[in-house]
Amino acid sequence: MAKKSPAKTEEKLEREYVIPLRKKTKIAVRYKKTPKAIKTIKEFLVRHMKIRDRDLSKIKIDKSLNEIVWFRGIKKPPARIKVRAVKEGEIVRVYAVEAPERIKFKELREEKREKKAVETASKKKLPVKTEEKQTEQEKKEEKEKVKAGAEISKQIEKAAAKQTKQQVGGKTKQPKRQIRKALAK
Repeated sequence: MAKKSPAKTEEKLEREYVIPLRKKTKIAVRYKKTPKAIKTIKEFLVRHMKIRDRDLSKIKIDKSLNEIVWFRGIKKPPARIKVRAVKEGEIVRVYAVEAPERIKFKELREEKREKKAVETASKKKLPVKTEEKQTEQEKKEEKEKVKAGAEISKQIEKAAAKQTKQQVGGKTKQPKRQIRKALAK
């Protein structure tokens, strides 16, 4: 029986590249230039970060890098872009090295929103209850469920009564005047 070798530690390979985009996007149709630029970034990194099966889905592009590429729209992507690639196992994560001020500001704003959301979520959490309080709470909840069930059954009965009334026909309204024959068709 062969002995297993000790598990390899996850090595992080980190590199910076300046990726030329003009040559590939120049060939593309005007309304497909930016998607071609994104694909070019992925193809470049697959080749240079040595991903075995050349699978583009293993390249994960950061949100801010995507915004930088798409900033001028679908018809005019940047000619080259400086990126930082980090390889963790088989997956490569790509980040922009030099982010413009507008992107930095946007990231800071998102971080503040996330912090605020975490704070409000932590405030809304209920305090830890003792066993006695939990049982009382559970009893109250069961009573409320019973009441809600009774209300629902009443609503179902009302709906059933309406349906039977409609099926029987009930009182039908007679028109006050005759309907024109052209409209009756």
